[in-house]
Amino acid sequence: MARRLRVALLAGGRSSEHDISLASARSVLEGLDPARYDVVGVAIGRDGRWALQSGDGAVLGPGPVTEPSRAETLPVPAEAATLARLGAVDVVLPILHGPFGEDGTVQGLLELMDVPYVGAGVAASALAMDKDLFKKVMRDSGIPVARHHTIRLGDPVENPLGYPVFVKPARLGSSVGISKVDEEPALEAAVALARRHDEKVLVEEAVAGMEVECGVLGNRTPPPVASLPGRIDTLEHEWYDYASKYDQGGMELVIPPELPQKTIELVQQRAVDAFVASECEGMARVDFFVRDDGEVVVNELNTIPGFTATSVYAKLFAASGIAYPDLLDRLIGLALERHERRSKLEY
Repeated sequence: MARRLRVALLAGGRSSEHDISLASARSVLEGLDPARYDVVGVAIGRDGRWALQSGDGAVLGPGPVTEPSRAETLPVPAEAATLARLGAVDVVLPILHGPFGEDGTVQGLLELMDVPYVGAGVAASALAMDKDLFKKVMRDSGIPVARHHTIRLGDPVENPLGYPVFVKPARLGSSVGISKVDEEPALEAAVALARRHDEKVLVEEAVAGMEVECGVLGNRTPPPVASLPGRIDTLEHEWYDYASKYDQGGMELVIPPELPQKTIELVQQRAVDAFVASECEGMARVDFFVRDDGEVVVNELNTIPGFTATSVYAKLFAASGIAYPDLLDRLIGLALERHERRSKLEY
């Protein structure tokens, strides 16, 4: 019998998306075939403490990670002994959302440890997390994005784009800290809300059009492939806010969207183009607006999208013929392939 791969499943984290990450990780834990994988649960608390546990993954259970039983804790800065235990795995699945997990910080730690891991590397993770820098790279690569204005610390609070606009933290996700602003008097408060989460704030034009999302899967070799796209229907919500994303019945996903075939193909091509231009590998979900005239505008790219079996990324690939357990198998295979490929480089 072939040896089971030892997989470390990282979840939780310090960001406001902590609970969403735990939900994603519990779903991944259920989707990994126990005959093929020996899973080590690694839960990171909101206070930054790490809890390791082999076997049933109990540290990934619901609720905050506080005093884990039968587990070692890893205060920050990390203790070498616990890092050595984490390094004894074959591959790491970082199912972390937001800062301190999706932004290149954990990826950098795993690179230093020389451990294979699923998903984008350090630079791609950091780039995609920073919506300001990401848009600049997309524009330079000839990929259409919405107009935006950046407000940094010390900058005047202003909006040169007209109204309505969306005001958001530059480096956060799950629609946390985002406001739709319809007139000038509301701008100051919206920027103040966004600054509770990030020192850099984006003012972004409100793009009229259909909200469409598309998954991408692959490395440089094999080349990345796009899923069927899906249309986001926010139902009674005005826009795709936190409630529409995570409340039961908050949105519906229509796969494929009611678009001409050539537009669907353009969405898929631009998803792959954005993936390649940002140096991503493994997985990503690319979010778009499709204007009434058929123009396809990239909104953002998520390197670690929500990952439950009913999340958008999994649903898009299920509709494209790749079931959730198979998707996990492919992502782990891609992580191992990249690590083997890069191990041949000379430094």
